[in-house]
Amino acid sequence: MPENKTKPTAVSPSTYIAAIADDGRRKDCKALATLMAKASRQQPRMWGPSIVGFGTHTYALAGGKTGEICAVGFSSRKGDISVYGLAGDSADSPLLDKLGKYKRAKGCLYIRRLSDVDLDILAQLIDSATTRKLGGKS
Repeated sequence: MPENKTKPTAVSPSTYIAAIADDGRRKDCKALATLMAKASRQQPRMWGPSIVGFGTHTYALAGGKTGEICAVGFSSRKGDISVYGLAGDSADSPLLDKLGKYKRAKGCLYIRRLSDVDLDILAQLIDSATTRKLGGKS
């Protein structure tokens, strides 16, 4: 079985965010990192070259093996900010209905800019996902 390429690195999340060329996107990512750290009660760290992650979620794989990924995280992509770990559970559907303007695919939300969403609802989604994935650990 191939090794997971998305794993923690020694790169500083602030270095990654500072390198985002678009000023508005850079400010949104900096604000999102602060929001996610507070809501998840976890410190940020880079997962691979482009995901700012919070917490470590261990999940089951076939054959009794396990994998690891950040519990929640985000990445600045070409058109949107991808927010990971918030959309995989139908338990949060009522909150997602109140979030604002976003796109959704599997466990990912795509947000054009932070001003498109309700930050209080986003914080609740982050808290809920982190608590669920880390088993109440903070």
